[in-house]
Amino acid sequence: MASISVLEDGVSLDAPTLVEGFPGIGLVGKIATDNLIEAHDMVHYANVHCSALPRVAVYHEADPSLTTPVRLYADADRDLVALRSDVPVNPDAATQVAGCLDTWFAEHDVLPVFLSGLGREKGEEPPALYGIATGDGGEALARADIDRPTEPGLVSGPTGAMLAESLERGRDAVGLVVESDPRFPDPEAARTLLVQGIDPIAGIETPTDELVTKATEIRNAKQAFAKQMQEATQESSQAEPLKMFQ
Repeated sequence: MASISVLEDGVSLDAPTLVEGFPGIGLVGKIATDNLIEAHDMVHYANVHCSALPRVAVYHEADPSLTTPVRLYADADRDLVALRSDVPVNPDAATQVAGCLDTWFAEHDVLPVFLSGLGREKGEEPPALYGIATGDGGEALARADIDRPTEPGLVSGPTGAMLAESLERGRDAVGLVVESDPRFPDPEAARTLLVQGIDPIAGIETPTDELVTKATEIRNAKQAFAKQMQEATQESSQAEPLKMFQ
């Protein structure tokens, strides 16, 4: 079973940019997407139903209504959609999840922006960011002046599966890869994704002050989730260099 159950019929989207937030290295995609949703007061637009996703139901503080663990949030004024995931996705299921979402992407002429962390020990320099693409996604990277990769690599996990799906179907898609802490949640790398990647591509401005002032709080709040991801690293979206295979 695969479907997108729309909750807000009044939301009108016109070739939106979608930002994907599956958990991965440094939780950079999840932190960036969560900040995006809160900063722009995005509405809970739809629930994602896919038999490959964990069979769990999610509830939130002060709200008895159950939701699916993977949901879409929308901002019609900015033609922006964000995918929020509260669960890791098993590697064996990643391809099926990609297929579930790809159909909706095609129907709504979505430009997906996929997010991955490249595990690197933290240094003095800000985390580096570069872009990858399928179809005509490279044009979006060029308009946003996002750097090209400096080394060969691969993207795994659900993000890698969705990029592979876009490549196979010849769809336009963008991937953003940011250097991030391989062991802990990394709000600094998430901020780099927003400021240097997501905002220029989507043509928006996202406040990121809280990612700076509340970095320790955010890191601590995400620590339990990060531990879960470390215990199931194959389920984590991540980018990694290919030099070891050359």
